[in-house]
Formats: sequence, C-alpha cells, structure tokens
Amino acid sequence: MLANVLIQLALVVTFMTLVSIALFVGRYRLRDTKVEWRDRLRAAAPATVLLGAVLSLNGLSRQFVPEISWLIDWNLTWAIYDIEGQFIVWLQSLETPAVTAYFSFIYIYGYVFLLVFPVIAYFALSNTRPLRELLTAYTLNYVLGTVLYILIIAYGPRNMMPELVDALLYDTYPQYQHLTRQVNRNTNVFPSLHTSLAATVSILAFHTRSVYPKWAVVASILGLSVVISTMYLGIHWAIDVVAGVVLAYVCVELSRLLVGRWSVYEWADGRLPSLSSIRNRDSDS
Repeated sequence: MLANVLIQLALVVTFMTLVSIALFVGRYRLRDTKVEWRDRLRAAAPATVLLGAVLSLNGLSRQFVPEISWLIDWNLTWAIYDIEGQFIVWLQSLETPAVTAYFSFIYIYGYVFLLVFPVIAYFALSNTRPLRELLTAYTLNYVLGTVLYILIIAYGPRNMMPELVDALLYDTYPQYQHLTRQVNRNTNVFPSLHTSLAATVSILAFHTRSVYPKWAVVASILGLSVVISTMYLGIHWAIDVVAGVVLAYVCVELSRLLVGRWSVYEWADGRLPSLSSIRNRDSDS
C-alpha cells in the first residue's frame, strides 16, 4: 500500500511541477540552464550536501527522539489546550466533503509540490543565491525543528481529544496513513514543520517576486492553504502554526545571513576555476 501511495504522490507532483515549469519558468530560462547547469550545480553543491546529510540524520533520529523527549518530559499539550481551547473543534464544525477533499489534497500533494518546485525554479536562475538560500532555509527548518521536537512533547488535537476532533484526513483517505506514519510522530506537533516549510517557501517567493511574480502569488495561496489544512484536518493546534511561522521567518533570515556571509561557493569563486572556464581554456589550447 505504501508503494502505491508513493507512486501516486510522485506522479501527481511530477505533473504539477511540469505544468508549473511551463507556466512560471519559461523556455528562455530553460535554454540558459542547459548551458550553465554545471556551474549552478557546483554553486549549490555545499548547501545540497548539507541538506541531504541533515535529512538522513533526521530520518535516523526519529527512532530515538521520542525516548529522549520522554526523559526530558516537558509536555506542553495541556498548556496549549488551556491557551487555545476548542478553536480546532470550531474550525472542523465548518467541514464539508469538498473542503475536506481540498485540504487533504493540499496537505499531501500540494505540500510536497510546494517544496519541490522552488528548487527547480531557482535552479533555472543564473543567480544561484535564491537557490542556496532556499536549501539553507530548508536545512535550518529541519535542524531547529528537530531540536524543538526533542525538547517539547505535544499531542495534536486529534490525539488530545479524539471524541471532539475528527481525523478527517484518515477518515476520508485512510491510505494516507501509510505515508504520514513514515514521517510523523504523535508527540511532535510543536512547531508545525508543514507550516514552517510552507511559510519558508512563501516568504522566499515574496523576496523573489521580481523574478517570479506569478509564482509569488501561487506560493502564497498554497502556503496559506497548507497552514489551514494542518488545523482543519485536526493535526496541529493554531499555536503550532504560529510557532511554525515564527520558525520559518527565523530560518529565512538566518539563511540570508549565512549565505551572504559564510558561503563556500563565494569563497571558492575566484580561487577555483569554474567548469565553463576550464572548457574555454581547453578549447583555446
């Protein structure tokens, strides 16, 4: 069942990405990318390798993070409930089949697309800084998010009060449990990484709106939809979402600072020859 869900996810996200490349990137940027892709790949390599390492460690850490969290035993579930009350219950009172279908699609497919497409869109730019900032911000989200998950235990609304909050995603599409079970833990809802990563993309899309104006609008709508979906589906509290937005802002600002100040690519630029210069030198000789 998991394999079928993953295949379906890959097909849908691939289709959405191809359509978006045609709508937002355009053939002129693709033409330039065909010539410059090696240098762009070289520029983004340090941030890409770091992100890959963090994702690998994050996958391994899921096995022992809950144990460490229970040793610390800082459970904020009731504190969150005391502050927020039954906001999620009220939000789910607006439930309709069409709305549930939309937010379920957004939570699974829209979210993955929102994270994947900007990598391709920014890789299509001659200026590699937006791509490096994006990859760095992703890395920071996972690092800081994992630290908070270790420190804080918090159950989501559907686990805290199952008699009042419906697990709409799983009630409507039970096959999605096979996918979310691989990446989510019941005690890791504060902050919402769905929110933080979606907001990260939306913020960076706003910063690059002069380059991709239409994508900035779409990213904002999708990002907001992801945020609402986490609450509407009973997965996160509103406080988790607020914390996720704050985390996104911090990660974006840190990424802009780090990429501008401590960049392996910019350090190497001028010291190490680029692939294009090597090719030109070889052709001249």
